[in-house]
Amino acid sequence: MTVAEMKQRVLEAIDRQAERIVEIGHDIFTHPELGYKETRSAQRVAEVLREMGLEPETGLAITGVRADIVPENPQVSLAILGELDAVVCPEHPHADPETGASHSCGHNGQIAAMLGAGMGLLESGVWEQLGGQVVLFAVPAEEFVELEYRQKLRDEGKIRFFGGKQELIARGHFDDIDLAMQIHLAALPQQYTCMLGGTSNGFIGKLIRYIGKEAHAGGAPHLGVNALNAAMLGIQAIHAQRETFRDEDTVRVHPIITRGGDLVNIIPADVRLETYVRGKTMEAILDASQKVNRALRAGAMAVGAEVEITELPGYLPRLNDPAMNELFRENLSALVPAESILPPSHTTGSSDMGDINHLLPSIHPYVGGAVGKGHSKEFEVTDPQLAYVTSAKALALTAIDLLADEARRALEIKRAFKPIYTKESYLAMWEKLFQG
Repeated sequence: MTVAEMKQRVLEAIDRQAERIVEIGHDIFTHPELGYKETRSAQRVAEVLREMGLEPETGLAITGVRADIVPENPQVSLAILGELDAVVCPEHPHADPETGASHSCGHNGQIAAMLGAGMGLLESGVWEQLGGQVVLFAVPAEEFVELEYRQKLRDEGKIRFFGGKQELIARGHFDDIDLAMQIHLAALPQQYTCMLGGTSNGFIGKLIRYIGKEAHAGGAPHLGVNALNAAMLGIQAIHAQRETFRDEDTVRVHPIITRGGDLVNIIPADVRLETYVRGKTMEAILDASQKVNRALRAGAMAVGAEVEITELPGYLPRLNDPAMNELFRENLSALVPAESILPPSHTTGSSDMGDINHLLPSIHPYVGGAVGKGHSKEFEVTDPQLAYVTSAKALALTAIDLLADEARRALEIKRAFKPIYTKESYLAMWEKLFQG
């Protein structure tokens, strides 16, 4: 069977499953769950994988689900990833009323596309002609949220990392994977359908606790130490650092106060913040992080409070593999107008896919089909065919190109790839930065 014939069979198979793929995308969208809590979503993924005739592993890094499609004599292993979790956006019309979780970032589209690609490869029988295995991998906790909750999980020894892919790396679930790809749903400018993966910011996370002294806010405020004032001064001191951040480093610092006090008539003695320090390179991130810590300490010093700063392993900057990107672009061009595909660029958000990028050849492109700002109440899927079905096709076609002819292209890319870290040096890097 030629590559062209394999591709045609897969496209036809995915078209036959299009209604089912869209239903899965909608189902996940309307049942959002936060990271390391994606139990329903994981169960749905496992059910679909079993219906496809696969035997999924569940409970990986708490909620991850993996199933392998294995031909005879596989030469390499290609993972197609889909992220399970949602963000916190309680005003979204499909938000969970109890948790505030909503899929206003479009991870539901990743799950639908990942499963749809698997359906196409399996139903068409093409998988038997491939020279490598395909790993369908639903991964948890990409969104770096609920930091105190995840710190609790870490303290209890349930996780080592706040990011799901990082945790899976540490637990060895990427040890046998040679290449990886996922596609992210996005609200692109109207004239564009897709965007190739480029670079992005990485970041370090921080938990900050200001400790003051309680006193009656009306009767004896002079006996207290106002931790909220310390926090506000710390935030203002961060703002005073912004002119020292170079434009080309795309530094972003955006703290929030998660606890501002207990009662209005008590001087706040326990005030807590969370923040990221983002940047285009680790050098820029570490430089900005040092300045932020200095500013936070200055706020405490000004009012005589204490401050505790807990550093959290964030995500590495994203670096898409050029050869895989080009293959993906070629396959997209067979599905959408070539002029509607945006070239790679730098984005200032972050993803734990950046950590995967540093270890093995991998890509993180985007597909349209949604409107509204990401992470906002306006985000909605308006073109499920593009968001879910076209995504599935692009992933499956690229898998064929990589794994056909005894996985020739995949092996070439693997040989040419120069990882920035081994698994061991990657874990050691985070340990060195965040000892204790």
